[in-house]
Amino acid sequence: MKKFTKKFAQFIIFATLLCLCATGRAAFSDVPDDAWYASDVGRMRDTGLIAGYDDGTFRPDATITYAEFVTIIKRCATGEAQNSENGHWAGAVMEYAYNSGWYDYDEINADMYDKPIPRYMAAKLIALGLALPENEHEKNAYWEYMNSIKDFNSINGRYAYLVVRCYNNGVLNGDENGNFNPESDLTRAEAGAMILRAMDMSHTGAQPATAPPAQSPQSDLNTVKGGVSANGRLQVLGGRLCNEAGNPVVLHGMSSHGLHWFPQFTSREYIRMTSGSGANVFRIAMYTAEGGYISQPDNVKTLLTTAVDNAIAEDMYVIIDWHILSDGNPMTYVNQSKEFFNEVSARYANTPNVLYEICNEPNGGVSWANDIKPYAETIIPVIRANSPDSIILVGSGTWSQDINEPADNPLAYGNIMYTCHFYAGTHGQWLRDRIDYALGKGAPIFVTEWGTSAADGNGGVYLEESARWLDFLDSRGISWCNWSLCDKAESSAALSGDGLSQSGSFVFSRF
Repeated sequence: MKKFTKKFAQFIIFATLLCLCATGRAAFSDVPDDAWYASDVGRMRDTGLIAGYDDGTFRPDATITYAEFVTIIKRCATGEAQNSENGHWAGAVMEYAYNSGWYDYDEINADMYDKPIPRYMAAKLIALGLALPENEHEKNAYWEYMNSIKDFNSINGRYAYLVVRCYNNGVLNGDENGNFNPESDLTRAEAGAMILRAMDMSHTGAQPATAPPAQSPQSDLNTVKGGVSANGRLQVLGGRLCNEAGNPVVLHGMSSHGLHWFPQFTSREYIRMTSGSGANVFRIAMYTAEGGYISQPDNVKTLLTTAVDNAIAEDMYVIIDWHILSDGNPMTYVNQSKEFFNEVSARYANTPNVLYEICNEPNGGVSWANDIKPYAETIIPVIRANSPDSIILVGSGTWSQDINEPADNPLAYGNIMYTCHFYAGTHGQWLRDRIDYALGKGAPIFVTEWGTSAADGNGGVYLEESARWLDFLDSRGISWCNWSLCDKAESSAALSGDGLSQSGSFVFSRF
């Protein structure tokens, strides 16, 4: 019977772990004394972190599961990892890890506990579970490793900054070709080596080598605000959103929720309330699927044009948002999109207020090169035929978080901006670093949707992280729209009862 997961030996305090001989024998029949991992396996056995199998083997090349890996991390972090009496043997440990913020609700579920853990997830669990130290060199290190890790662009941005933290603390070294291989399974030998290196960094106070200086993009902060009467038709110059006179401008405002669900909050009264608080842009989220435009085009189009006209009447810039979500590939309804944008761009051809967001949040494994860029190259000429100078906003993969992809492979049109979406309870420094990367490439960025909650609209309100995000956007002159102006029973909603919610009060104070 396998003992690795169910019969841990008595755990010994961390001081003992750190004082053990680094060249001790592994004492497993299938671990040669000269194997690169022999010392690490020996240390883990001697401290009770592993016990191997009944046949005296360790099986170093076998994969390690989510449950096994998290259990070792918890034992390292707390000194104990009690098995569950009911359900999965590691259920209590996994619950502890989730409640401690080591992973998010959409990353690991019970069906995955006994599946092999990929390297990107192991990096996250080590960095957070063992509290790898952040230091003043980490930001520079991010730029260094972006260039030195050969397959850096294959690392999901949600994990990239934690992978860098592991590299920066000496926990990861990459393979012989300089790749991280984020999706590959982790072997038991690799897991032991990573965990022990992380333990040494977490508890000895050792500092990694200083990363070489790197240049991060700086913003010209002399931006102006104001509505359409003050700024006229917008344009993109030098990677920045500018007004008609060529001066950098920022737009701050609200996004509606689904137009066909909450049309009442796109009335002129509510848009005037938003404008009166200092906002100068209003985004109209017209869902395509979920019972929206595709199901009832005439009705939803009427709601949309009414909302657009309300915003125009209040001197607001207004974003017409083709809000794909469950239809994650924008090519799914490309023909309907062409017809829609041809009609609305003709209607508002001479109206400087209107910006066009042609694909809200591509998702479901679609890529910029294969799906999103070809879609944009189909839709942009349709709009340009009617409105040659309007601002067109284009999303990116993974719910508009893969902003690095259009930065590396931009569209060959003028007055284009790329959208990035975030939620303060889910998305952190890794996405801010990704924005900086895109800015450094000269990509114009507009945050057309962000929330004070977690990505599902609930949780929080995360005001401290929201403030950190808005300070970041302000420092780079990036425009934004908050999700969302409605009274839906979720923490991201800006309205509650007859007034502003906690989220709404915070957001309106930042216009």
